[in-house]
Amino acid sequence: MEPENQTAISEFLLLGLMENPGIQPFLFCMFLSMYLVTVLGNLLIILAIISDSHLHTPMYFFLSNLSLADICLSTTTIPKMLVNIQTQSQSITYMGCLAQVCFVFIFGGLENSLLAVMAYDRYVAICHPLRYLVIMNPFRCVLLVLVSLLSSTTDALLHTLMLLRLSFCTDREIPHFFCELAQVLKVACSNTLLNNILLYSVSGLYGGVTLSGIIFSYIQIVSSVLRIPSAGGKYKAISTSFSTCGSHLSVVSLFYGAAFGVYISSSVVDSPRKTAVASVMYTVVPQMMNPFIYSLRNKDMKGALRKLNGKKVSLA
Repeated sequence: MEPENQTAISEFLLLGLMENPGIQPFLFCMFLSMYLVTVLGNLLIILAIISDSHLHTPMYFFLSNLSLADICLSTTTIPKMLVNIQTQSQSITYMGCLAQVCFVFIFGGLENSLLAVMAYDRYVAICHPLRYLVIMNPFRCVLLVLVSLLSSTTDALLHTLMLLRLSFCTDREIPHFFCELAQVLKVACSNTLLNNILLYSVSGLYGGVTLSGIIFSYIQIVSSVLRIPSAGGKYKAISTSFSTCGSHLSVVSLFYGAAFGVYISSSVVDSPRKTAVASVMYTVVPQMMNPFIYSLRNKDMKGALRKLNGKKVSLA
């Protein structure tokens, strides 16, 4: 199979999750529902935080940015899938595919970094409560978010620019519902060794650093609680830690658990379609579940949502 000149490439074909045409209407309804729940749920979180002055704290500032990243990540992948199902088309333009690769890395990496930043915020709040507002001042909070966005954008641009140097064969079928970089590299005719080394080394380093930061933060939190001499003080500290860290730990477990599950399944399962189905667990489900986790497990957030709902009722 002869490679084509890269400038002649017009489109790729996204094969989706299932080959059976009869199941496409079900997939459309399911993913449309999941997308709407994701967008509306995360928008409610953002609006509740903005409208309630009690939530104008570093923890909720980071949560609002996490919700925004969730909306953007879902919007990068799901709408194109829904359009393709509705129009019974599998095509995505070459530039559209590159854009998907880039934005998935930007918003996926931003979410990854924000989870580490939120763990650091909980570490400072519990281990250094008297200096919390000094350490987590508004300037540092904004700086942490900007550094997270800059690092994820740099990572995304690096992978996208490396992708531009490749040429592709006449068979450009991608067995996925979006342009995942690993699957795009498999249909390239050029040597992709450098791309694969970059993908796995940088992604491993990036994910390893953030996950290590989360683990370190919680080790320090647990150590700080265990060092409290009195049983009453220790019980109070555990209760406080659980109420403020429980939601974050749930989100971290869901995000990294899904990501590791997809990695293991891709190593064990030979079917690209099954890997694509598994990838839904880290590109769609965590973003949909985050609002429920934070609203159901957090008293302050539930109170803010009730106030927001009361304002809507009074305006109506």
